Amino acid sequence: MTALEGELDACGGAAAPATATARLRDVLAAALRHGRAELAKPRSGYTEPVEVGIAEHAGTLLAATPAAATLRADPWQATGREWLLVAATVGALVELAESPAPRGPEDLALRAGELPGGFLVLALPGALDADLVELAFDDHGARLDRLRARAHALPPGVIEDVELREPIGAGHPLRVAEAVARLGGNPADQDDIERYEDALLGVLGRDREATRPHEDPDPGLRVARRILQRLHGMGKWGGYHTEFAHLARGFAGNDRALAQEVGEALLAEGLLAEKPSVGQRHVFLNSRRAAEIRRMIETGEVPPRMRLPSR
Repeated sequence: MTALEGELDACGGAAAPATATARLRDVLAAALRHGRAELAKPRSGYTEPVEVGIAEHAGTLLAATPAAATLRADPWQATGREWLLVAATVGALVELAESPAPRGPEDLALRAGELPGGFLVLALPGALDADLVELAFDDHGARLDRLRARAHALPPGVIEDVELREPIGAGHPLRVAEAVARLGGNPADQDDIERYEDALLGVLGRDREATRPHEDPDPGLRVARRILQRLHGMGKWGGYHTEFAHLARGFAGNDRALAQEVGEALLAEGLLAEKPSVGQRHVFLNSRRAAEIRRMIETGEVPPRMRLPSR
């Protein structure tokens, strides 16, 4: 039993009195610090699980996670097991809130905020059923690779006074995760992300910062910017990736073959990274090259040593 579980058990769980709030808040903060340290290890939560706390405040479900709160503004931080934990938490919130399938970006309601210590809080309109919290989280997070994690229902007042804002960018991984969960998939399962990818394009809409790469006179640059823009718009920053063959989606005629060549050039330059642990070739945007990727999408500026194929 963890310290947070022991404290919740001693004071009555999600029905604990207000007098227990301050103590539970301190114990939760310690659990989040432990979780952050665990997520930096090659295997996380095997001695003591990484913990997430879920509560309700003013008709909103709030989930405190050990992930960095900066994820809301920096989608390229959505990588590794930290991201899988966040994605599983989003799935649990959607299940608890019984959120319907979204029709477009205006239906997406997930918000994010920060607890002291820089911990990410996720929020979704809904009511808390304390008996379902652990089950809902296990539905999405029980089989995460090299990560043991657990969610607990918390009483009102333990998570509150959090300034909540939308994730930045129409294709932010948090929005992708919410959309996949509301479409019926598991946002912590890469296979489900691939399965719902076409539907996601309609749900997420276009990023307000979208460029018009079709206006580039150079075919290779036009295709490269379009590939990078699409991957960015779908939140493919490492936590989510895509089959290499899918880079040619949306291209016609000779551009399909060019897209494959451009994909190889993006890999060779390191703007894309490859995930070798799956059956097919899967690629994602390299978060270490985020600034160059953004410049290329927004202005067409190519890294100095990069050579793009052309037609």
